[in-house]
Amino acid sequence: MTGGIAYYCIEVIWRGYSHISMFILGGLCFILIGLVSKHERNILKQLAISCLIITVLELIFGLVLNVKLGLGVWDYSNFRFNYKGQICLAFSIIWFLLSWPAIILYDYILYWIFGEERPSHKLI
Repeated sequence: MTGGIAYYCIEVIWRGYSHISMFILGGLCFILIGLVSKHERNILKQLAISCLIITVLELIFGLVLNVKLGLGVWDYSNFRFNYKGQICLAFSIIWFLLSWPAIILYDYILYWIFGEERPSHKLI
């Protein structure tokens, strides 16, 4: 729920609108980012892996929603270094940066709600 709501709200703030599928995509991204966080303590590696996860999921969702179903949820065709208008380098960099607060939030949710170990993140 947290990841879905956050992803949806970020889109509304950034573009002024979103699509319900972004709630699903955001939730899935948040869960996978959290799993990375459980297995990798180096924050730079976590950010890189999380960026890759989000970019790949965005490509899959984009190919299904935008290309196959023609919903037109987003289109990166006007951005340099895009692939079929579904992913682009600029947004992959944004996903890299936004992964940091997602990782920290996920770890603190586990700490606050589920009593897991207090998070400690190493930059390198």
